[in-house]
Amino acid sequence: MQKFLSPFLYIQLSPERLSVRNVKTHTTIAERPDVAISHAPRRIIVAIGDNAQAAAIASGALLVNPFSHPRSIVSDFTVAEQVIKHFVRQSLGNGLFSFAPRIVMHPLGDPEGGYTQVEMRALRELAEAAGASKVGLWTGKEATDDELLACQTIYEGWTA
Repeated sequence: MQKFLSPFLYIQLSPERLSVRNVKTHTTIAERPDVAISHAPRRIIVAIGDNAQAAAIASGALLVNPFSHPRSIVSDFTVAEQVIKHFVRQSLGNGLFSFAPRIVMHPLGDPEGGYTQVEMRALRELAEAAGASKVGLWTGKEATDDELLACQTIYEGWTA
């Protein structure tokens, strides 16, 4: 029953864009995965997404893109975790009672040699940290809602 009540999110990520699509409601949020972080002594997130660059300029904060690295899909796991959590919360809204979402993570791009097991595990852990009850990993072409809904029953250990 929880499967029918819990949200189903498809997250595509790259250094240029992070997109969260609710497969059931067909709503999508797509923004840059940038984060503006204040300087020491206490580092605080000032802004996330498309507003981060302007906030960094206005406040003198550090602008970080946790998915921008020449050799890996994740360059800063801690910041990436905050970005994914932010966009998942934004996608789900502020419901008082809600089920943990099922999330499919889709890293965009085609690195030479493919993604490593470490990168895939990092993506899985990012989704789990954002509250996912189940996590799927998708590589290759963009998945359609029908493909995602058809595959949702084979989550455990699933990489398409």
